[in-house]
Formats: sequence, structure tokens, C-alpha cells
Amino acid sequence: MRGLLLVLSGPSGAGKGTVCRVLRQRLPHLGYSVSATTRPPRPGEKDGENYFFLKREEFLALLEEGAFLEWAEVYGNLYGTPRRPVEEALAGGQDIILEIDTQGAAQVKKHYPDGVFIFVIPPTFKELEERIRRRGTETPEVIATRLGWVENELQQMDLYDYVVVNDVVESAVAKIEAIITAEKCRTARFKAYWQQPFWHKEARSGEPPVHR
Repeated sequence: MRGLLLVLSGPSGAGKGTVCRVLRQRLPHLGYSVSATTRPPRPGEKDGENYFFLKREEFLALLEEGAFLEWAEVYGNLYGTPRRPVEEALAGGQDIILEIDTQGAAQVKKHYPDGVFIFVIPPTFKELEERIRRRGTETPEVIATRLGWVENELQQMDLYDYVVVNDVVESAVAKIEAIITAEKCRTARFKAYWQQPFWHKEARSGEPPVHR
């Protein structure tokens, strides 16, 4: 069966990075697409693990080659999802998660309308602001820009299939796990799988189909 594409978005400070990390720990089979960005690394971030950190001209050259599934400019920095790893994982039956912004999610939905789109939000705006300030990695000007962009991001909520409030990380992760389980049981996904020629061939041969 084809892999499940999960798209996780949310405003800065929603804690989607932490949610994604814990989710991957609990679901080790879940693939993760490392994004490319032109922003400088934050303390503790590693190239190729958190992001592929590129110079702007490098990013633009790859963009010209069509190497990105989606891309966007956010807060003056470029972000993009490498196309090949995602397509190969899905074709091989592996579930994969993309942690991207709302602009990128809109692009992905055009190519993968059957993807599962999840919007992560904090319990309150005050909590969101406190989380951003506690990072201690942005200047007051950058913080103001991020907070000003939140309203625009919230207006994109209708693009998503689910909204998960990240009040407690473990609770938010449990909700996403439940969403994954439900999505894998959707009639449309099984119907598409059962109608593939190889299924009928295996059934006629008396051999059980291979489940992933």
C-alpha cells in the first residue's frame, strides 16, 4: 500500500518541532523529510539533521532545477522540501511527515490532495508569545515579525483536515497518532489498494497479499 503523507504546520511558537520529534520517537517507522533553508542554524542545530543549511544562491539553483516539492520565503528566509526523498518514500510504502509552513502546505496539497494535513496551535496567544520569547534566539524585531504573522497563518486553517491544540506535548502526539490510525483505515485508501491489478493476481494464485 502506498505510504501516507502527513503535513504538519502551525504558527511559530506552536511547538510543532517538538511534537514532530516526539512523534518520530514513538513511531520509528515514520519517515521525516529534512527541509532546506537559507536561515542560519540555531544553537545545537546540525546540518542534514535539523535542516540542510544552504546559501541563498545554492537554494535558488536547486529551485531552478525543480528539486523542491514545495518552497516558500518566510521571515526573509527561503525554505523548501527536497522532492526525491518524499516521492521515493511514498512509492515504497513508507509513511512520511513534512513539517512545513502554510505556504508550502498549500503547494503540497495541489500535488497530494489525499495527504493528511494537520495544523498545530498553542492553547492561547499569550502562551505562544511566551514560548517564542523563552527561546532567546531571536531579536525583538524578529519576534515582533513572527507575532504579526500569526494572524495570517491562522487564516489558513481551513486548508487543513485537523487542528491539534498543543497544550501538553504527549497529549498532542497521542491525538496525531489517533489521526494516523484513522486515516489508514479510510475506505478510499483500501479501495484504491484492492483495485490494483497485482492484488487480484495474488488473490487468484491463492497467495495472501503482502501488507505493509
